[in-house]
Formats: sequence, structure tokens, C-alpha cells
Amino acid sequence: MRGIILAGGSGTRLRPLTSVHSKQLLPVYDKPMIYYPLSVLMHTGIREILLISGPEHLETYRSLLGDGSRLGIRLRYAVQDEPRGIAEALVLGADFADGEPVCLILGDNIFYGHRLPDLLRQEAARLDGCTLYGYPVSDPERYGVATVDEDGTITTLTEKPARPTSNLAVTGLYMYDGTAAERAAALAPSTRGELEVTDLNLSYVSEGRARLVNLGRGSAWFDTGTHDSLLEASMFVQVLEKRQGIRISCLEEVAYRMGYVDKDQLALLGKELSPSSNYGKYVLDLART
Repeated sequence: MRGIILAGGSGTRLRPLTSVHSKQLLPVYDKPMIYYPLSVLMHTGIREILLISGPEHLETYRSLLGDGSRLGIRLRYAVQDEPRGIAEALVLGADFADGEPVCLILGDNIFYGHRLPDLLRQEAARLDGCTLYGYPVSDPERYGVATVDEDGTITTLTEKPARPTSNLAVTGLYMYDGTAAERAAALAPSTRGELEVTDLNLSYVSEGRARLVNLGRGSAWFDTGTHDSLLEASMFVQVLEKRQGIRISCLEEVAYRMGYVDKDQLALLGKELSPSSNYGKYVLDLART
């Protein structure tokens, strides 16, 4: 399975913060937002990753993340010159995916859960069609909403329903089989002029090949598209890290835990980060244990 991070969009709801910066480069407590979706893909066991962003921000991502080799992964980059829908990420990444299954994640979505890495690896291994990830919300009318049968197969999928039949919001994390790019390319643009990810997902629903995994209890999901949700995510990370003495979505730690780098390489990464920063000190301490 290969991974795609869509870090495009203009971030209009976060202006003036995003007037000169990409939304996904804004800080979420102690690290850039982009670290969080990247860590999800790495936890899933994915080492071939494509990052898609606007032309004005792509070089900043290259400067921050490089080619991924320091983390034992391979990062590539592609341009989305203007927002044309989430599903367009699969069209832009068609050559990169090369017919392989793909995990697509939105660059402004943050996921956390102690059992989440194991769950993602299990779902990747059993993928047959499309797997979406749902989260119970109190305001489902703001999201794409799914209903499922007793086996987790999606029976209905509706975008921002006036009368929701479920409280399961579809999050910005999607797993697709090797036909996804072809399906996305065949979609007709919506009235917004975009390739809608819901239309792509419905193509799998109509075949009975779309599953939804309820993240539910023990997990957290943030869509950091507003000032309030950005602050809430930062506070969540701060509280958890302070209380438990951990670092959420520390890319260097994830690379080490996944076996992408060894302890000596981890120590070098910590030194690069500077022992004078709490983040760098955490990585160095991890290498010494």
C-alpha cells in the first residue's frame, strides 16, 4: 500500500494565519500539522508517500521533510495548482500509485488512539474495495454521514444530510484498492467544479465493497480547519504529552518503533533537532534507552 497526503487548499477559514503559510504547516502544539497525518501513514506500515500541495508551498514542504530518507521512507511531491476536490488527489497520484492500493489522508486531520496503529495495519491487510473511518459526532449534519450493517458494510452515504440517519461522520482517512485512480478520473465534477470524494466512495458502496470502521471510544479525531478546532487539537496534544511524558506523532520515534531507522540513526536525528529543544531532547533520550 502507498500513501497520499493532500495538503492543498487555501485555508480561508484560518486567515490571517494562512495568508502567507500553508494551513498544514501551522503548529499543532509542538510540531507542524503535517507531522500528524504523515505519522498515521508511517504507523500503517507505508513507506512510499506522495505529498500534494499548492505550487507556492511545495518547496517549504521539501525543505522541512526532504526526500524522507532520514526517516527511512521515500517522499515524493506533486502540485495541485488549485483546489479541485479531494478525489483529484488520486488522479494526481495515479502514476505514483501505479495500480497499488492507496491510503489517502487529509493534511489537516489529526488522529490519535493507543490501538490505532494496529487497527490501521489490520484494515490495510484486509482491504477489499474501500475502507472509510467513522467517528461519532454530535453535529453529523456538518459531515458526510454513513450507515452500516452488522458487518460494517456501508449501506448509505450522504454528504451533509439535513436529517442524518446516523451520527457516524466520515473522517479524512480513506483506504482504496488499485482501481481508485481510474474511478476518480471518471467522476463528473460537481456543481462546485470539484471531484467529490463522496461520489468516489459511493461507487464502492453501490458494489457492496465499502466498509466503515468506527474509531469510537479510545480514539480522538480533529479536523483542524477552524481556529477553535486548531486550538482544541493543540490543547489535546499538550495535555496528553505533559501527563504521559510522550510525544504524539513524533516522526523520528515512529520511524524507530516501526524499524525504519535503528538506534544510532535515531541518535543522529536527535542531534540534528538540537538537544536544547524539548522535542530534540525527547528523541535523544529515546535513543539512549
